[in-house]
Amino acid sequence: MSAPEPIPGARLLFSHDAAVAHLNHGAFGMVPVAVQRAQQRVREEMESNPHRFFAVGLEERIAHVRRHLAGFVRADPEGTALVENASTGTSIVLGSLDLDTEDEIVTTDHGYGAVDLAVAATCRRTGAVRRVARVPLDADEAAVTEAVLAATTARTRLVIVDHITAATARLFPVRRIVEAVRERWGDRAAVLVDAAHVPGILDPEVDALGADYWVGNLHKWAFAPRGTALLAVAPARRARIRPLVLSWSAEAGFPASLEWVASHDYTPWLAAPTGIFVLRTLGIEAVRRHNVALAEYGQRTVAEAIGAELPSATGLPMALIPLPPGVAADPEAAVALRRRISDDLAAEVGLTAWRGRGYLRLSAQIYNRPEDYQRLAAGLPTLIAHP
Repeated sequence: MSAPEPIPGARLLFSHDAAVAHLNHGAFGMVPVAVQRAQQRVREEMESNPHRFFAVGLEERIAHVRRHLAGFVRADPEGTALVENASTGTSIVLGSLDLDTEDEIVTTDHGYGAVDLAVAATCRRTGAVRRVARVPLDADEAAVTEAVLAATTARTRLVIVDHITAATARLFPVRRIVEAVRERWGDRAAVLVDAAHVPGILDPEVDALGADYWVGNLHKWAFAPRGTALLAVAPARRARIRPLVLSWSAEAGFPASLEWVASHDYTPWLAAPTGIFVLRTLGIEAVRRHNVALAEYGQRTVAEAIGAELPSATGLPMALIPLPPGVAADPEAAVALRRRISDDLAAEVGLTAWRGRGYLRLSAQIYNRPEDYQRLAAGLPTLIAHP
């Protein structure tokens, strides 16, 4: 399989260290220079007269940005709030639920670690119970849906499901899951779609999805500055949303009660539309096709180097490679190997331990080149042979 042709000039749009192979875009993203400059202009405006910046028109500017970003993901702007990241949005949802002892929150074993921690804390605080749907790595849409639905009961009050799983780079059939949960339990069980990786990869069509809650980051694949995410809430649930921090707009209701937190740094939000402009200028579909093809090339190149069996293709710009048994099989070992890859191979990758097996997760973005993956493939066999 050959690598895709690079998008002309794309690498020059970023300010990353060219001596490092940045193969973990899905973790923290990479902010284009144009977006960095847009944020810096807003920061300079703020510092030139902080009182005027915060006191005159800022709420209207935030609302304007929200409408722009909500349109990008096809969500109702009046039912969407800007938040810092998907974990923040999830904590807001969890904190807005009135849970009783033995009420249930259902997650999957592909969920994001910070979300799992938030659910565990909520259960300790309220007496609720977490139920985990175990979903095989190669499960098809029907099997994923059935596994999630089988974990629900009449006590289930919230189902949290990833659209694109962070640890395992799987695409889950969230629309199908929402419909199945709604058909069985009606409004008794709400569904939160964790779409942290979706904006910029897929066209989410949030309103059409029908979920009670949806949260997605724009600082990963939509080129926004870090600290930019959206939380969308269905009309029937909006009045119950409680902000994590009470500030001057606490009585204004959703979404303003979440967005206006006094001296919060609003520069990432105000610069975020520039990220979408960059993405659209490059051509969203062209970027997606390039990234998916490059991820598949990188996956095959590295897998062949270490003799790994390839998981089925997902059509995503993130690809998973199973490591040999016993390599990075627990979280501590995964962190240690990731650091060795960074130090010894000058490559940044994602590593996870899932069900007692280590997995390498590669991301592909337009600043990557085939030689980035070839470098990793050349050095990784020695590293995993001598842990």
